[in-house]
Amino acid sequence: MTIEVEVSPELEASLAAEAASHGMELKNYAAKLLEVHQARNAKSKKKLTRGDLHAMLREVGEGWENRPSLPTSAFTRESFYEDRT
Repeated sequence: MTIEVEVSPELEASLAAEAASHGMELKNYAAKLLEVHQARNAKSKKKLTRGDLHAMLREVGEGWENRPSLPTSAFTRESFYEDRT
């Protein structure tokens, strides 16, 4: 499929430079950018299952039992801004 898109000369020059730095023709580079954008978009719309959420939270929590124990006073407003008057 062919899609024609009008872009500013500045954007065209920027894309052409990026394409060249990747060793690609501009049209192939632009197509790749669209594919990557579409894949990211589709991925972000995927619903998170309850199992996925629990797995993610388990991964985030790994190693927390080895964290240093801090006193409650370490989390006061004054402890964050102690050098301000």
